[in-house]
Amino acid sequence: MTHTPTSATPASAAPAPATAVADIPALVTRLRTAFAGGRTKPLDRRLEQLAALRALLTEQAEEFQRALAADLGKSAAEAYRTEIGFTLHELDHTVAHLEEWLRPKPAAVPEVFRPAEARVVRDPLGVVLIIAPWNYPLQLALAPLVGALAAGNVAVVKPSELAPATSAAMARLLPRYLDPETVTVVEGAVPETTALLEQRFDHIFYTGNGTVGRIVMAAAARHLTPVTLELGGKSPVVVEPGADLALTARRIARGKFLNAGQTCVAPDYVLAVGGTAAGLEEQLAAAVHELYGDDPAASPAYGRIVNERHFDRLTALLADGRVVTGGGHDRAERYLAPTVLADVSPDAPVMTAEIFGPVLPIVTVPDLDAAIAFINERDKPLALYAFTESEATKQRLTEETSSGALTFGLPVSHLAMPELPFGGVGESGMGRYHGEYSIDTFSHAKAVVDKPLTDRPLA
Repeated sequence: MTHTPTSATPASAAPAPATAVADIPALVTRLRTAFAGGRTKPLDRRLEQLAALRALLTEQAEEFQRALAADLGKSAAEAYRTEIGFTLHELDHTVAHLEEWLRPKPAAVPEVFRPAEARVVRDPLGVVLIIAPWNYPLQLALAPLVGALAAGNVAVVKPSELAPATSAAMARLLPRYLDPETVTVVEGAVPETTALLEQRFDHIFYTGNGTVGRIVMAAAARHLTPVTLELGGKSPVVVEPGADLALTARRIARGKFLNAGQTCVAPDYVLAVGGTAAGLEEQLAAAVHELYGDDPAASPAYGRIVNERHFDRLTALLADGRVVTGGGHDRAERYLAPTVLADVSPDAPVMTAEIFGPVLPIVTVPDLDAAIAFINERDKPLALYAFTESEATKQRLTEETSSGALTFGLPVSHLAMPELPFGGVGESGMGRYHGEYSIDTFSHAKAVVDKPLTDRPLA
């Protein structure tokens, strides 16, 4: 099938130019020298860098919107809401609270050591490596950078080569706004990332898949470098009888088909409890039409698959169930319609790995016990969603399942709440960030004890 290109259709972007591998050790050494000189530690310096990052996002918003359209077919509105505006919200929350977060926290001193004082001081870690993915290439590079700078570190940002326009924009613009002695961008693919991982860092923050996450963790182990791994997995949605199916379908569809399904916390599959599947199928088809009209390919609100390899992987899954809505695709435009599959077997290929695209399978289970067992038999998900009117069900899902996050009634929303930690558990990741949790991640909580020398020594 063919479609007339729209504003959501990605342009053919050239590969991002690579940073010379031979230059990478010197780049890291330059950053380490700047950190050792105390360049990033004063609070006013941290706030100055965050203000510069804010200026970058506001003054260059249109440039980033064009890049995101080229890479992923994102509309200007979606690019602003999910990438630029999201990061600004994280940044503003951090600036508003940073001085409070950085205050030393007093600790109680046991009587045997008195008189003495004790406190916890947050020390910056040093040189941080941030490896960003392609699906939200701006947000997932710069939101961690907010935390790294706020905590007083220097940083290497490695954008994804699969989003070359956004990578090039960051490489060009970040040095114009941020101190290039303390923040640098390394572009490239596997050779450049491999060369980076050979260097000694004080923290590595990686967002992506588990396969690469294992490579990152193995490389970090050589230097005993702590890591944050923001991975993914199959995030289920439990829908119980009694839920408003029209509202449920609209909220699932918004969360699932945002960014053409290429979101780590997107609903991956639905567990339809009891007799909810038939009604939910009908409402999901209506919700997709409401969001994207008769032809989603012509909708400026609907994006594209990042490349042909992922397109081929996703279209191969369409035979794994009965198509309720969608199924249309065009390889030349990397377009895959928002698709819902019913009558899906739990053993089908679409149920074996994270989908990471606009295909939503529905699996029927007889009751909540079966739904909980289904979830617990698999890897712990990055997020678990449920639509239910039962407080008992909410309690059971809270107590009897494990996931990075648990959200009732509104998928994906927790990601945009900076006072909540964001992170996975088990196969879906380790570590957490956003808001004060980013300061925890990029700082060392140092114990400080001060006992006067005028007091008698302890026996």
